[in-house]
Amino acid sequence: MTNIASRVSRLISGSVNAAIDAVENMSPEMVMEQAIREVEVAAAEVRAELGKATAERHLASKKLADNSSKHEELASQIEVAVAEGRDDLASAAITRQMDLEAQVPVLEQTVADAAEREKELEGYIDALKGKRAEMQEELKAFKARQAEMPENTVIDASGNPSSSHEINKSVDRASAAFDRASGHAADMLGTSSKDAAAMAELKDLARKSEVEKRLAAMKAKGA
Repeated sequence: MTNIASRVSRLISGSVNAAIDAVENMSPEMVMEQAIREVEVAAAEVRAELGKATAERHLASKKLADNSSKHEELASQIEVAVAEGRDDLASAAITRQMDLEAQVPVLEQTVADAAEREKELEGYIDALKGKRAEMQEELKAFKARQAEMPENTVIDASGNPSSSHEINKSVDRASAAFDRASGHAADMLGTSSKDAAAMAELKDLARKSEVEKRLAAMKAKGA
């Protein structure tokens, strides 16, 4: 997202005249047309990212709904197991419920983050559309001014005429690919293997305790 934001910001804030001034011996019209193509390419890439964000939000929302349905189904199964005196089955179902509950905050955050990215990307697309329209108007005006000049004469970035032989070099394609993935280095905790094992055992004990607590509550409720 950082690379996309940076690229869109550069394109929106950039000046066609500044681009023409920066390129020597190149037709201003060619520079302007290439600048418009770069905006169009960027807009297409932003739309692709928007599609990914939308798909991610839909998938996370569906997973949340599925988890909710499964959680309710497990609740019914737990009641049956408790009524039949099958504490083993009830404990297994409760454990599965806890697994589903642990996923909820992550899925909810995924939905919120994806929705925020969608809104941001939609803003980028609107901005690029506006920039493209502005650049097309500038190109149209440039062509109109050039049409008024004598034959074999072009207008440079400053609006001054120059001969065509000075600007007949071919333009290099300027569509540079950008990196979509932002690199994040993962920080590792410096705990010893003994400490890690102890923490894992403690987590298991807490999990078992929670299962037993919920099972006892179910039994008390059915008593």
